[in-house]
Amino acid sequence: MNRNMTVSAIMAGLLASGINFAAAGQTQQHMAMEAGAPSQDAREAVEFPGRLREHELANMRDHLSTLAQIQLALSRNDVDEAAKLAENRLGMSSFGLHGAHEVAKYMPKGMQDIGSEMHRAASRFALQATSAGATGDIRPALAALAAVTQQCVACHAAYRLK
Repeated sequence: MNRNMTVSAIMAGLLASGINFAAAGQTQQHMAMEAGAPSQDAREAVEFPGRLREHELANMRDHLSTLAQIQLALSRNDVDEAAKLAENRLGMSSFGLHGAHEVAKYMPKGMQDIGSEMHRAASRFALQATSAGATGDIRPALAALAAVTQQCVACHAAYRLK
């Protein structure tokens, strides 16, 4: 294994561990809230100017809607539509659509990194979905889609808009 592959494997493992840790923290917080315990939101508060805050919240709702549309396309075995949705609305091709350059300057570096990885993961999913159309094996595409969603979970577990 070459050095780049080793570093990539280590980083992927650390990221996955962080996502699992963040998800576990969210689960514990949710359970404490259900038990009536007072909630302490330990996520980092990120302040956006008013109109950009609303814009970013709308972007996140659009991301969630897109994920639902992708899942629906996959349920119909329409991998081409799933790939198109992922690339155009979530992937690296979507930066202009969401005004990423405007909001990025208000994000902490970690939030920027998670967002960038979400967009890269969406583009990787699009490739895997397209490949599934040729191979008939949807499992790699589903794993790639989970990687997109994991970035959303990681970001929401670590940050909140103020």
